[in-house]
Amino acid sequence: MNPTIELLKSHRSIRKFTEQKIPRELLRELIRAGQSAATSSHVQAYSVIHVTNPANREQVAELAGGQAYVANASDFLVFCADMKRPTEASERTGANVVRGMTEQLLVASVDTALMAQNVAIAAESEGLGICYIGGIRNQPQAISDLLRLPEQVYPVFGMCLGYPAHDPDVKPRLPVEAILKEDHYDEDHEQVAAFDDAMQRYYRERSGGNKESDWSRNLTPLFDTKLRPHMRGFLIERGFEMK
Repeated sequence: MNPTIELLKSHRSIRKFTEQKIPRELLRELIRAGQSAATSSHVQAYSVIHVTNPANREQVAELAGGQAYVANASDFLVFCADMKRPTEASERTGANVVRGMTEQLLVASVDTALMAQNVAIAAESEGLGICYIGGIRNQPQAISDLLRLPEQVYPVFGMCLGYPAHDPDVKPRLPVEAILKEDHYDEDHEQVAAFDDAMQRYYRERSGGNKESDWSRNLTPLFDTKLRPHMRGFLIERGFEMK
């Protein structure tokens, strides 16, 4: 297998970092690599906030649910979906701009995710570790106020970057047979059941027998406690009216 595929398959979330700092020019190169990601119609509907102020980092860590590694990593980035820049650029040409469409929200969110994943891969290719922080959506207005985000810009997720201070195992993924479907969508209950067994073994081994769970049971927060019902109203206030 070629080195790129092996790198992609070796991803782990890193939550413990050494005190070594990422060189500034390397960080800029990572952002340049991110900019090379695919982008819908070349819109490039994203901005990245590099949070360097230690007090702000501590505040983001608390707002994200008390995740200390947000403050302890060498660097912390907030990836923002940004329709402000392209909207205003289009308006300056005299175009009849329609704001607040759902498609614009989707374009900006997808562009941001693609760009961030390029940054993540580039970072890991340099021996760095990363951890995505979706917890910034717990209190997105407070994050937006702290980072002075204007209308039509919203924080999608954060990313910790630094030199790893631990070496966690690669977490198993669903079997390809459950994901790759031929010609039509078919049921994958058997593959999910087998994956639950694999994840149960993984958690037992990783925790020394102290965690009894599997993939299906770990999904509960997504449909129970981590619903974030505030996001719709927040996005509308940001100018993403989802018309």
